[in-house]
Amino acid sequence: MGKGKGGFGGMPGNMQQMMQQAQKMQENLVKVQEEAQSLTAEGSAGGGMVKVVATGGQQIESIVIDAEVVNPDDIDMLQDLVCAAVNDGLNNVQAKVKEKMSEATGGMQIPGLSL
Repeated sequence: MGKGKGGFGGMPGNMQQMMQQAQKMQENLVKVQEEAQSLTAEGSAGGGMVKVVATGGQQIESIVIDAEVVNPDDIDMLQDLVCAAVNDGLNNVQAKVKEKMSEATGGMQIPGLSL
């Protein structure tokens, strides 16, 4: 009985190639996960009156609030604008991270894989 053609440790050549591709993809994913931490994206609300910068590590790096929107009689509106800007920033940076992950996996959807 013959062992498979060529290959590594008795594995057929195409299996060896698939293992190499999987290892390369894993290396790319580790690199992307590290790069994702330094990605940033801006979010805004109120026509840009509140701006937020979020990182790929899901941290808020900065918040800028236009003086016009600061009204002591309407704190609720300011709080809503800050929340909306933060959510916008986090959504935008998540989209960037997702794009990078897609590049690293060649567009493959891998269940359970997230940053």
